[in-house]
Amino acid sequence: MSNVIKPKGYKALLDMRQTEQGIKLIKDFFQQNLSTELRLRRVTAPLFVLKGLGINDDLNGVERAVTFPIKDLGDACAEVVHSLAKWKRLTLAEYHIAPGYGIYTDMNAIRADEELDNIHSLYVDQWDWEAVITREQRTVAFLKDIVRRIYCAIRRTEYLVCETYPQIKPFLPDKIHFIHSEELLEMYPNLSAKEREDEICRKYGAVFIIGIGGKLANGEPHDGRAPDYDDWSTVAEDGRKGLNGDILIWYPVLERSLELSSMGVRVDAESLLRQLEMSGKSERSKLYFHKQLLEGNLPLSIGGGIGQSRLCMMLLQKAHIGEIQASIWSDEMRQECKQLGMPLI
Repeated sequence: MSNVIKPKGYKALLDMRQTEQGIKLIKDFFQQNLSTELRLRRVTAPLFVLKGLGINDDLNGVERAVTFPIKDLGDACAEVVHSLAKWKRLTLAEYHIAPGYGIYTDMNAIRADEELDNIHSLYVDQWDWEAVITREQRTVAFLKDIVRRIYCAIRRTEYLVCETYPQIKPFLPDKIHFIHSEELLEMYPNLSAKEREDEICRKYGAVFIIGIGGKLANGEPHDGRAPDYDDWSTVAEDGRKGLNGDILIWYPVLERSLELSSMGVRVDAESLLRQLEMSGKSERSKLYFHKQLLEGNLPLSIGGGIGQSRLCMMLLQKAHIGEIQASIWSDEMRQECKQLGMPLI
């Protein structure tokens, strides 16, 4: 059986031609707004990196990277990126970006271990962004300010889409609500992390959950985070751990929460060593990326990724991400989606 969520009475508001036009409209407008809000300049990014340098994003530490040998480099092994979380920080240093400015790029990835459903695909596309900050800006208050700026760009894009296609009605709330993952656990102690996300998003419409990666009072993290990019172990000024989080919205088409972005203040040397030890991965400190950070060659930064197909799916009010992007789906899922009125590209 496929994992398709079957929304009752779903009918696509745009045909395939309008959908393709809408995708371009969103991508062009949003990335310009993101660039302006956060003072980012576009850079070109790699599709793959050499294995063994510690540059690829390890996600939850269990997902396999797609690999291939490079004939002209003596069959050295390359990995298709999972994301560019660490590569961007190396690029900030290489380009000598000043505090208050940053970069963004189109990131394309293959996640072969993804469980396919309405919002998960083998193909991942997102705007990866990273900005240089000062030591004084490594705070929850600064993190919240950046989140609000990103959310404003999302709402402006929603307004443009609804003006262009009047059959699409806006649903995002005016403001985004902030809550720490520990506080969320206290509110819903008997629910799973995903169920807690659904409940808080149903209540507020748009939420930023702070502190993802470190263990909570129940002994489990809210969600997995690699130990070497987001800072999830530092005790912040509010007395709780974590300088990172996720932007989620309540998505009425599927009647569930939808994650649009994972982001956060990045590790400094101290939190990197602490998180590597907490995760049992201290040996990573010998890898190229980690040595560059520990030796003080990389700037302090904040950054994240914003899903392109997910944002388009949400703003065009589609029920399946395959209505937005071309990917591989089982014949069973394709047939089922066609019968449900959501033909996959």
